[in-house]
Amino acid sequence: MSTAKKFAGQTAIYGLSTILSRSLNFILTYIYVKVYPAKIYGIFTNMYSWASMLNAILSFGMETTFFRYLTKHEKDKDKVYSNSFIAILSMAVVFLLFTVLFVDGIAQWMRGGEDASKIINNNAQANFTDYVSYVKCFIYILVVDALCVIPFAKVRADGRPIRFGTIKLLNILFFVGLNLFAIYGVPFIISHNLPGGAWMQQWFRPGWIGYVFYANLIASIITFLMLLPELLKLKFSVDGKMLKEMLFYSWPILIANISFILNENLDKVMLKHLLPAAISDQQVGIYGACAKISLFLSIFVQAFRLGAEPFFFSHAKNKNSGETYARIMNYFVITVALIFVALVTNIEILKYFISNRNPAQQAIYWSGLGVVPPLLFGYVSLGIYMNLSVWYKLSDQTKYGLYISGVGAILTVVLNWIFIPKYSYMASAWVSLIAYASMMILSYLWGQKNYPIPYNVKKNVTYIIASIVIVILSFYVFNRNIFIGNGLLILFALAAFFAERKELMLILKRK
Repeated sequence: MSTAKKFAGQTAIYGLSTILSRSLNFILTYIYVKVYPAKIYGIFTNMYSWASMLNAILSFGMETTFFRYLTKHEKDKDKVYSNSFIAILSMAVVFLLFTVLFVDGIAQWMRGGEDASKIINNNAQANFTDYVSYVKCFIYILVVDALCVIPFAKVRADGRPIRFGTIKLLNILFFVGLNLFAIYGVPFIISHNLPGGAWMQQWFRPGWIGYVFYANLIASIITFLMLLPELLKLKFSVDGKMLKEMLFYSWPILIANISFILNENLDKVMLKHLLPAAISDQQVGIYGACAKISLFLSIFVQAFRLGAEPFFFSHAKNKNSGETYARIMNYFVITVALIFVALVTNIEILKYFISNRNPAQQAIYWSGLGVVPPLLFGYVSLGIYMNLSVWYKLSDQTKYGLYISGVGAILTVVLNWIFIPKYSYMASAWVSLIAYASMMILSYLWGQKNYPIPYNVKKNVTYIIASIVIVILSFYVFNRNIFIGNGLLILFALAAFFAERKELMLILKRK
């Protein structure tokens, strides 16, 4: 089997599992938007934004380090596995001990408003109590998810994408099932006086967002249990010298990951704190819901990363590795460009995934659709950056990942701080694009100086520019007309196929 086919096959399996998982998760977004007002959905968005940022800290960049050190120490894989897990376990224990001591303070800060000890109003006190519950739940979610990072990485390193995808899919099935039970099942049981209904009525709170978070915790615990076969293979022995080297390699990746997560989530947190309290939750809710449409492209980017990272490391010693990476980049760019165009040209259909049963609330959600094109192109840039980042990981120059992501984080913070008060979530969407595009350009320029890879820049830039032109025409000039937009999409796809037909035939003929 050719290298390209092998890579495509593994990525397809990761992609299928990711698409199924994210699609189920997107169904929940559709339900949340229907059930919860934008203000309540803003709480959901804010909590998960913080969780994403803290996840990066707890994983400590060890996932990438694990893959790198497996190739450097092929005879000591058990030591690499054990060292990686113990590093994250130590971080998780410290995090748990620290956060449980300050739950009330964290909850009050996230909630905003007056000191908890001075709260007199019953509704305000109830709201504060809810936030305490949310924070406790997320602390446990973060710890359990952190303990799953290296076992999941081992599954990928062992070349078992089906097991990886099955566990991920079961995780989301449990999460979705528990959500549906809380949102629809329990009210149905209570209203129809079914067995258990009287007991449920004593504690059930219709419309409480906390049930979503507890569903996540239960699903995370089940995932941890499904990974027990990998966990039982741990030796729990530490090689001090190797661990020190791994931490030295890993800490720039940690900072880079934190910077990346800041780029991805800090805008929502800043919207919460920079906009007037009366509208902040609603604005965050609108932005968070409309941003979900762009996650269709994020699904492909994530699937690519899952397949690419172990593949790139294992293929690094091959003679023609540079040409292979360049070829993968070509088809990655074509694919993300087509997805970018397809999502924008069909936004008039996709917007119904964020419709609300209340027409007024639906109009509020749809008012934010303008964020979708810049967010999507931001994900295009991010995907290309992830592809480009192979150079500093393979050359052990992870400090460059820190520099590049640091630039992105600084742009995110400074530009959002300047423009959010005036332009609200539209500023956040465009700042996200600027940050990711800057990271993409910097990674390419530094990469070609330090670890040259023969990318076909002219071809890749042509596809990117063509996709941008079609998006501008479809969204702004033709006012999101799905027939004209899809006509342009078909022409773009045919042109790409015609241009690549010879290379595609050669790949298909290789065994």
